[in-house]
Amino acid sequence: MQNRYNLLDREHEPVLAVCERAGIAFLPWRPVAAGGSGARPAVAAVASEIGVTATQVALAWLLERSPVVLPIPGTARVDHLAENVAAARIRLTPEQMARLETTG
Repeated sequence: MQNRYNLLDREHEPVLAVCERAGIAFLPWRPVAAGGSGARPAVAAVASEIGVTATQVALAWLLERSPVVLPIPGTARVDHLAENVAAARIRLTPEQMARLETTG
């Protein structure tokens, strides 16, 4: 399943829930909200706390959000590719996830 879904746009949350129950992969379209999540204070604060970029926080949030989420961010430069791949190693705390949940 591929729907628009990211930290700032969770309109398709019900679709994700169905995918979770059925074990269907959910590929979020526009997973980093075109970089707009960095303008949100909660995202910027979490990024600063753990020393990563806002884009990495947005990707880490998706990966923590559900085991069926498989984000595929568009990447035009090698440095962005490295940044995106590194997001898979980020582990957000439950407290950070809760703060980010209020961002959308």
